[in-house]
Amino acid sequence: MAEHTSSSITIEAAPAAVMGVIADFARYPDWTGEVKEADVLASDAQGRAEQVRLVMDAGAIKDDQTLAYTWVGPDEVTWTLVKSQMLRSLDGSYRLRAKGEATEVTYQLTVDVKIPMLGMIKRKAEKVIIDRALAGLKKRVESGTAPGTEG
Repeated sequence: MAEHTSSSITIEAAPAAVMGVIADFARYPDWTGEVKEADVLASDAQGRAEQVRLVMDAGAIKDDQTLAYTWVGPDEVTWTLVKSQMLRSLDGSYRLRAKGEATEVTYQLTVDVKIPMLGMIKRKAEKVIIDRALAGLKKRVESGTAPGTEG
């Protein structure tokens, strides 16, 4: 079984505001450095994305990938890879936990690339992806510019 990488951050906002930013795929290019395009291909009955195409550009690594999302109640979303040019698999999740007026966000990620890569290098890449995503999410939510975060 593949090892995963995870990290957590506390965001000064309610879980619903944080999940609102996570679920707003069209705005990902505004706050994630690597996502250049995001298109929702399919949605569930509640209007939440079920399949999303992401065009990624992380310097040396560029990819066009489609992810399938599963919404687990109001405080968790998981995803798996449907197709990709560079990845064999990609599994991840955001789990939110209220902490008073704030929200603890835990991001977990497992990536398997098609090209050979040492496990240590792969874990480091996963950690960089997670840390950048959590920092971007925190900045976006706490800036008050995201839907549902206006004070």
